[in-house]
Amino acid sequence: MATSGKQRKSACNCTALRKASRRVSQLYDSALEPCGLRTTQRAILNHIARSGTPPLGELAEALVMDRGALTHNLKPLERDGLVEIRVDPQDRRNRLVALTSAGRKKLEESTLLWKCAQEGFEAAFGVAKSAALRQALEFVVSEDFAAAFNRRH
Repeated sequence: MATSGKQRKSACNCTALRKASRRVSQLYDSALEPCGLRTTQRAILNHIARSGTPPLGELAEALVMDRGALTHNLKPLERDGLVEIRVDPQDRRNRLVALTSAGRKKLEESTLLWKCAQEGFEAAFGVAKSAALRQALEFVVSEDFAAAFNRRH
């Protein structure tokens, strides 16, 4: 069956968010390409830089990732010497994630490229709309939202 050039738009919020997320990630990945980082990798490095030496579980929770996905994303960062994963001396069952000096340098190297991507987003979408979008998305990732969602079904 042939389809016309126009497809019906999905009314699914999840599909719309995933598509938007993939598009924005593609644009930011392209902007970050000169430094060799992908958007997810930069987000991980940036969160570690802000939080010190977080336990793996706390880092996964803060990034709204499951531990397996985080571990998968940490492997190339560890291989490239940007992060170090150590045993927690307080609880040997836990792993701590630390930024190395090379990781700090790579994060610094990526900052101007990230700012350029951020400015491109805000130029295209609007500064006020961008701030409102971030605020709405902060709510979507909150425990309050998850609780409200789960009460409905």
